[in-house]
Amino acid sequence: MTDLVTLAEVGGSLAALGGAAYARHAHPAAYWSTVGLPLSVARLLASYSSTMDACGLTVQPARWRALAVRATTRREVRPVPPRRGIIRPTTTGLRMRLRLAAGQEPADVAASAERLRHAWGVHAVHVRDIKPGVVELRLVGFDVLRKVRMPRRLDVGPMRVPVALREDATAFVRHYRAVPHELVLGATLSGKSMYLRNLLTGLAAQPVVLVGIDCKRGVELAPFTPRLSALATDPDQAAELLPALVREMEDRYDLIKTRQGIAPGTPEELITSDIWGLPEHERPAPIVLFIDEVAELFLVATRKEEERRDEMVTHLIRLAQLGRAAGIYLEVCGQRFGAELGKGATMLRAQLTGRVCHRVNDEASAKMALGDIAPEAVLAACAIAPELPGLAIVGDTSGGWSRIRTPCLSLADAAATCRATAHLAPDVPALEPFRPYVPPQSKQPSGPVATARPVTE
Repeated sequence: MTDLVTLAEVGGSLAALGGAAYARHAHPAAYWSTVGLPLSVARLLASYSSTMDACGLTVQPARWRALAVRATTRREVRPVPPRRGIIRPTTTGLRMRLRLAAGQEPADVAASAERLRHAWGVHAVHVRDIKPGVVELRLVGFDVLRKVRMPRRLDVGPMRVPVALREDATAFVRHYRAVPHELVLGATLSGKSMYLRNLLTGLAAQPVVLVGIDCKRGVELAPFTPRLSALATDPDQAAELLPALVREMEDRYDLIKTRQGIAPGTPEELITSDIWGLPEHERPAPIVLFIDEVAELFLVATRKEEERRDEMVTHLIRLAQLGRAAGIYLEVCGQRFGAELGKGATMLRAQLTGRVCHRVNDEASAKMALGDIAPEAVLAACAIAPELPGLAIVGDTSGGWSRIRTPCLSLADAAATCRATAHLAPDVPALEPFRPYVPPQSKQPSGPVATARPVTE
């Protein structure tokens, strides 16, 4: 009887271990909440001092504390780790603040992130500077980019679009007023179109003028025509649309200049140098220009096309240099964007502050997007696997970079969002000749409607 009980206990233990292993692979979020979180907290509490000592993050105690230890215990005074704050569990990991000792800096903790990850049994450790002398450790329990689930609380606002998930389980927010122009690079099937789709549908719910240039006959942007205020589907149409945008930018500068020419004694808050300082009833709607496959605007075959190319590139550079104050922002997408495209390509790229690099076919393409930011970002972009579409490296000219992945959004759902928000498209008379034709929607037969998967697998 005892042997039967022992066998039953062993069988139950094996079944529990097998179930835990399956949950860790198939349902990592559930495994973290039930098993991984308690184990990681226990490891952290039990080995905090020794781990900090092994990582070289301990310092000599204060003089009064050393004197007290010698007077009361007569033992050797040992270095002390940074003071630890409250451990805050999350659905994806842990958060904990550290108060750095005199002589320490956040870079010291960031250099030991990989050691801390192994010591505490988590997927990754990210360090964020909170204020002078305080850093936050964000421990991620599992690979959140394998199945993308956006956080419930998102930083949504005017010209702010949560478009992807960072590797530290926070949302990557495209903030146009902070980063006005962006370059998005990626090879075929790398997820570049999915990023563009999420960004466009996020802006569709805001009173923003959406303009598209899609030289692939409009196959990428045509499903969103109900929400677009203007669309060019070949270089000839783009050559007519870009001057119209430049004229609109000049008209907006005239409006700002009129507001600046006010009488003396006017309060300072009424003086502005961009459209965001204008009164709301006078402020024109911001414009976001999406350019898909920008290389098509640079490629030429005849002398006449070369003259057209030079004119278009000049207009693009003017929009990139001067458009921010007028509320005109650029989203430039392509597979490559280097000096080999022709005159003006490097100058235009230098104006694009935001950089998003998906999987590319060679290292040179990654250097075009991230080479002027950090060498580590170039290596990370070259290491993106083909079986992970939507994974990208995002950075800006401040030098920071991180991994992101865009959630899956079906083309049907994106098109439905644009149809539902078509009434939000602001009226811009200068762009009326370029408004795409929207055929009347036919009545669909009633029945069950297929919904898109909410995650990226």
